[in-house]
Amino acid sequence: MDKINDKIRGSLFGGAVGDALGYEIEFMSEKSIFHQYGKCGIQNYSLSSSEKKAVISDDTQMTLFTAYAMVFGAYRLENRGISANPRHYAELTYNDWLITQEMTYDEAVKTVLKDGPSFPHGFISDVLSDVPELFRRRAPGITCLSALETRRTQREKGEYIHSFIDSKINNSKGCGGVMRVAPVGMMRWSDDIEKIAMEGAECAAITHCHSLGYMTGAVLAQMIYRIIFNENNMTLKEITEEARDTAARLFGGDEHVDELTRCINDAIELSENSDSDLINIHRLGEGWIAEEALAIAIYCSLKYQNDFTGGITASVNHKGDSDSTGAIAGNILGALIGYNAIEQKWKENLEISDVILRMADMLSEWSR
Repeated sequence: MDKINDKIRGSLFGGAVGDALGYEIEFMSEKSIFHQYGKCGIQNYSLSSSEKKAVISDDTQMTLFTAYAMVFGAYRLENRGISANPRHYAELTYNDWLITQEMTYDEAVKTVLKDGPSFPHGFISDVLSDVPELFRRRAPGITCLSALETRRTQREKGEYIHSFIDSKINNSKGCGGVMRVAPVGMMRWSDDIEKIAMEGAECAAITHCHSLGYMTGAVLAQMIYRIIFNENNMTLKEITEEARDTAARLFGGDEHVDELTRCINDAIELSENSDSDLINIHRLGEGWIAEEALAIAIYCSLKYQNDFTGGITASVNHKGDSDSTGAIAGNILGALIGYNAIEQKWKENLEISDVILRMADMLSEWSR
């Protein structure tokens, strides 16, 4: 396994680890978390009673469909000589995810999937269509569901959306946009860092149209790209600051860009103090909204750069959106240390871990 492949695997797998760990406690109060799991909170997977697996949520489901969008675009370019921006394939693969939330796997086999690779309802994610676990509803975000239904209606009416940022369908800044866009930065599909950041924003804006809902996507996509393809040996703090500044430049006229900058600056500053993680995370928020989720993940990643377990557990043990903050922190930390350095306990009993690693390897293959 080469270094790039190791980092891509680490990022995609690490995000799933944080998601599965946080999903178990997502709607619990801190009093309940620490009463049930001890003074340090949850430290190991809680396995489902039926399957004996640590189950993933909609966060990892949608992240995998983002990954497939990247692979699909690269495949078209290689084999047909033409390809659109990732945002357009992401819209299609997110529609695939929407189908998985509307019917069971058995129903899909009888209808959507029955015709093989040319699915009549637009299901293009063939690698993911044969994974029954992806058809299970794991507390999907209402904004994602309703927004994707609207995007599907637009498409059926023949509307071509060039920019989802310009085609606003809501004013949501929930974290459901940023939590799924890391794969935009997991493939070397462009040398233009601003283009990578913008695609991260556009992919988030498919469902979350408040500027903080998509500007955060720009920051995360650029951070992941820089960590994986770090030719200048930048530190994580430098990578974070560069991504912050790129977003400020790309969205300089936006009324909320200063708020995004402040959240990132707070995360950087807090990661360098000696206060407890819980106190610092409370200062950043609860993670239900995009800028807070990103800030919590950045804080935990900066503070625990060489300690995946320390960072991932800190990112979930709070009263907020634990699976999303865990997923984003896992994307960053996993990219930073690589899959091989992730502790073995996180590699055991994770739901569809084989599918996650297969998608990571596909991203890696198209990055060579």
